[in-house]
Amino acid sequence: MWVSPEDVLLAGALWITERANPYFILQKRKGHGDGGGGLAGLLVGTLDVVLDSSARVAPYRILYQTPDSLGYWIIAHGTSRKEITEHWEWLEHNLLQTLSIFENENDITTFVKGKVQGIIAEYNKNHDVKEDDDTDKFKEASAKFRKLFGMPEEEKLVNYYSCSYWKGKVPRQGWLYLSINHLCFYSYLLGKEAKLVVRWADITQLEKSATLLLPDVIKVSTRSNEHVFSVFLNINETFKLAEQLANIAMRQLLDNKGFEQDRSLPKLKKKSPKKVSALKRDLDARAKSERYRALFRLPKDEKLDGHTDCTLWTPFNKMHILGQMFVSTNYICFTSKEETMCSLIIPLREVTIVEKADSSNVLPSPLSISTKNRMTFLFANLKDRDFLVQRISDFLQQTTSKIYLERELTGSLNSSDDERTFNLNDSSVPTATQALMTMYRRRSPEEFNPKLAKEFLKEQAWKNHFTEYGQGVCMYRTEKTKELVLKGIPENMRGELWLLFSGAINEMATHPGYYEDLVEKSMGKYNLATEEIERDLHRSLPEHPAFQNEMGIAALRRVLTAYAFRNPNIGYCQAMNIVTSVLLLYAKEEEAFWLLVALCERMLPDYYNTRVVGALVDQGVFEELAREYVPQLYDCMQDLGVISTISLSWFLTLFLSVMPFESAVVVVDCFFYDGIKVIFQLALSVLHANIHQLLGCKDDGEAMTVLGRYLDSVTNKDSTLPPIPHLHSLLTDNGEPHPEVDIFKLVRSSYEKFGSIRADVIEQMRFKQRLRVIQTIEDTTKRNVVRTIVTETAFTIDELEELYVLFKAEHLTSCYWGGSSNPTERHDPSLPYLEQYRIDVEQFKGLFNLLFPWANGAHSDPLALRFFRLLDQNGDALINFREFISGLGDKPHIQLFFHSFLIRSPAHRQTLETATDLHCVSVLQSQFIELCKTLYSMFSEDVAEQELYHATATVTSLLLEMGEVGKLFSSAARKDNNPETKSETSVCMRDLTNPKPMQEASPDAVFQQQDQDQVQMFVPTCLENKSSPFDEGKGDEGCEQLPPMQDIKLEDSSPKETGTSSAMLISDDETKDDTSMSSYSVLSAGSHELDEKLQCEDIADDTVLVRSDSGSNGLPHSTSIDKDWAITFEQFLASVLTEQALVHYFEKPVEVAARITNAKNVRKVGRTLSMSDYEISLSG
Repeated sequence: MWVSPEDVLLAGALWITERANPYFILQKRKGHGDGGGGLAGLLVGTLDVVLDSSARVAPYRILYQTPDSLGYWIIAHGTSRKEITEHWEWLEHNLLQTLSIFENENDITTFVKGKVQGIIAEYNKNHDVKEDDDTDKFKEASAKFRKLFGMPEEEKLVNYYSCSYWKGKVPRQGWLYLSINHLCFYSYLLGKEAKLVVRWADITQLEKSATLLLPDVIKVSTRSNEHVFSVFLNINETFKLAEQLANIAMRQLLDNKGFEQDRSLPKLKKKSPKKVSALKRDLDARAKSERYRALFRLPKDEKLDGHTDCTLWTPFNKMHILGQMFVSTNYICFTSKEETMCSLIIPLREVTIVEKADSSNVLPSPLSISTKNRMTFLFANLKDRDFLVQRISDFLQQTTSKIYLERELTGSLNSSDDERTFNLNDSSVPTATQALMTMYRRRSPEEFNPKLAKEFLKEQAWKNHFTEYGQGVCMYRTEKTKELVLKGIPENMRGELWLLFSGAINEMATHPGYYEDLVEKSMGKYNLATEEIERDLHRSLPEHPAFQNEMGIAALRRVLTAYAFRNPNIGYCQAMNIVTSVLLLYAKEEEAFWLLVALCERMLPDYYNTRVVGALVDQGVFEELAREYVPQLYDCMQDLGVISTISLSWFLTLFLSVMPFESAVVVVDCFFYDGIKVIFQLALSVLHANIHQLLGCKDDGEAMTVLGRYLDSVTNKDSTLPPIPHLHSLLTDNGEPHPEVDIFKLVRSSYEKFGSIRADVIEQMRFKQRLRVIQTIEDTTKRNVVRTIVTETAFTIDELEELYVLFKAEHLTSCYWGGSSNPTERHDPSLPYLEQYRIDVEQFKGLFNLLFPWANGAHSDPLALRFFRLLDQNGDALINFREFISGLGDKPHIQLFFHSFLIRSPAHRQTLETATDLHCVSVLQSQFIELCKTLYSMFSEDVAEQELYHATATVTSLLLEMGEVGKLFSSAARKDNNPETKSETSVCMRDLTNPKPMQEASPDAVFQQQDQDQVQMFVPTCLENKSSPFDEGKGDEGCEQLPPMQDIKLEDSSPKETGTSSAMLISDDETKDDTSMSSYSVLSAGSHELDEKLQCEDIADDTVLVRSDSGSNGLPHSTSIDKDWAITFEQFLASVLTEQALVHYFEKPVEVAARITNAKNVRKVGRTLSMSDYEISLSG
């Protein structure tokens, strides 16, 4: 290909000149091609790999040089001699004579460079090549990656790194390529080539470690292998990218969310690293945005634009605090260098003025931001203030236009917000307009006691805090804020502060009217989620008076149903009802909804999906933390199996189901402020407080009793609420009650002992556990699928597991590189195990060619299509693993083969199955022709090829005559049939002759295209309007059948005679030479129509069909295929059984294990890399 001219220092180093003229030189890389160049060639090849030279992929090049100059420019390179020769010839014919006209060498150089760049521009224009941000160096690496590993264009390379791969005890220096779906390694050392390909979706463990010998090591583990890489220039960057790509793969396995590149990234700066790809920048930006959103609890679609160091003036302590400013589309945020000192969130919707203040020595480059609640924030020491102000102004303008648009859309709603009510089906159901706790707070006059006085003091402390630090979303959040939270949030401020600390207030403010619309849309709708919600409504805090009447129940129903409709992937999960009921006690209905959104989608990710993956992940994290922080207890707890039991109930309900209500809400206060680390800290504190009792426990029941009694004893002495009976305490034993434990002391103790647990460390642990949990779930799915169908097939469990891996790999490959159907339709983790992975017809063709015994010859794809139709029992153009296995080894192959020619589309299948059984249906001439063509094609590479061709010729002749005789009887039946019996058709006839089902059933688009050239309608024998005389009296018992075999006299089917009922064989010597014909050809003289058809179509490349001239005395000629001609499966089977060669072919056992091994090998070195991980070592 032509390349933009680049300088070359040494033209002769490591290159051999093959052609030359005064201006151009064609060179070949040493060591390439025949002979390999000896030792020099081996060394050059090794250098090319180690130094990342493009010569490994493009071993030919053309240089430009002026006669009197010592400089060279590369203007083209090629992967093959043919490609580079074409370029060379073009230069000789089009440029050489033109260049001789020029007198000045500089003019010649300018002309050549311009001409080459023009050719490149013209090529890009003609081939619609889109410009991207990737550098030429990276494009070169991408081309090399695709060529080395056989990857298609759709597989995008993200980055590549130099490293060593430890193969045994020997390190192989080479390059690690990280693409969206695969981790690949390539090495070439002294003639030996090593390749490794691992799919991200198959990685079970990814860790960075250090040893004395190898200080920086990345270990990549799959189910079967462990791969070690070392000697990285930047191991942290490599590992973070690998983590991110593995996470994307896990997300795809979990909920089908594949990777989509962000095209809105800013253009690459000139000073950026040369080999950073657009994809790498995209992934880096995503990682930064994720950390930014987690740090400030922002909505999940918020994208970070940039960040810069600065200082913030804090009026409460009169200081300039050093920290970082973050700017995104809708927010300006600040956090101090000391994490707990100060943080700030300013939504742009609240901003009124952004202005540059006057600089001074004390306050350089200041920026002032004012908000609607009359707060002003002063930032200083900004490096690029003008650019920053411009970015903020642009975002501010977008935000303002959004606000105006929302006001126009929701103006009618906002005007009647206060009066708007929600009623599901019963207008008499009262609607709560405020938090349920305020409506059901029972407080008698004599209750005014020190508890209420303490509550009043708490309220005053928060009000003073608001006065000093600001109120609402723009409040300064400091260590003092945390102290107030740990002392407990006042009852009547809980809802407001939960909204603030969780970030739910932002989503609610930017989505006015959203909840009301969801409630209206979900009203009266019923599905699995709503059924589960109805079942659990009365189990949600039943001991609280707010949920002992219809008002509280109706509010809970609306919130849960609205969320199920917002997020169908989660829908509804047990434990959501308990958490939501508590949210409704302290927040208004819409506020409770947005708190639930924050909880399920941001603060407890994946907790409430069908497989509670998030909770299982955090259970693994908790085990790791327990091993680190309470090591003396860890082994004991593992032996008892207690950690896995307790953690799910503690984490899913935030201790609400295991602790007295008034104490558990204090835990929720801290959780909304500090996130999941609070739950881990508290759980570790509970274990630590009971360490001695737990060490003495003999079984898990005793340990659970110890922990249950302890949690029941946790009290909130400051609570002004009347005591609510705790359901958990009613179930514990009647032993001595545990001494009371103060909740505030317990929380403070958890911060003192385990407060060092950091959010970023938890995220790192979560990644490690997520790999383990999701792969365990995938293994469980595989075992359940295999266990379900192992009794239905002759395959062993090991063979079924291997086949399942291939089946799933085919699905994943199509997800990566596209397929003919939507991946989300084929993979739904919420479905039963057998239905979770399904493949479409294109994927089935790939597996058919690898695993099925008849997949050879020109008719593999059409036969695969027919098999797919046969196996697709519900006609949805997808087959699951059970259906796939049934086709591979469940039924007799001869029966499957015959039946595959009956079904022309999903609609036809449905029509046939409403009849009785496929046995009662016959194939017509058009289908029989296809069957014959397929048989000949299948035998083309068989060991017994000649015998099978002879046998097929004999069987085909016999079946043709059977069809003719059957047609004669069918005609006779129509003539002799009594008109009174016309309506007395069989079940099969009634169903199949009714055209209505055929019109109503819309054939799948997949099959419409495949069948557009096959216009002959399929009409079985049992479509006759009148019954056969042989079937009189049968009524609806079955389909019309051909006369019994013993009542039919057939001519000798051997090819001896001529005439209308004989076949003639033409020897290959009389027709063509040995190389073009390998068998006899079959001649049918029984039907002119069939002869015409057979003469028009080639049955196989090496078969010729000739019509006998002596057949002119036969039946009247017709221009279309005879619909009366048909044969049944019994007739086909009986004919095949007369030929031993065919019997042996269809009955010989299939070596499935060998085919599975072959399929793996093909996948390893072929274009579609579907196997989990493999190595290829080739001697050079």
